[in-house]
Amino acid sequence: MHFIFIGRDKLGHTHVRVANREAHLAFLKTHHDKIRIAGPYLDETASEMRGSLLIIEAADKSAVEVLLDADPYKQAGLFADVEILPWRWTIGNPG
Repeated sequence: MHFIFIGRDKLGHTHVRVANREAHLAFLKTHHDKIRIAGPYLDETASEMRGSLLIIEAADKSAVEVLLDADPYKQAGLFADVEILPWRWTIGNPG
């Protein structure tokens, strides 16, 4: 099953994102077998990162939560709030 993770950055925490970005990218690469798509979403001018969007393959929501507990962004307290939602990959599914 697939899930969407949406993590919204705390306002004024761009420095936390920047300081932890390399470790976060390494985390994503380490878990590429589960994290199918990942990237930041941007502000309205497309000039500043405001949050993260991931598509994750996992057995259930709790498996996603356990996986993402190790994400350096989460450990650094970057996110004001998060959503994890079941998702059905319809168009462009490589499987």
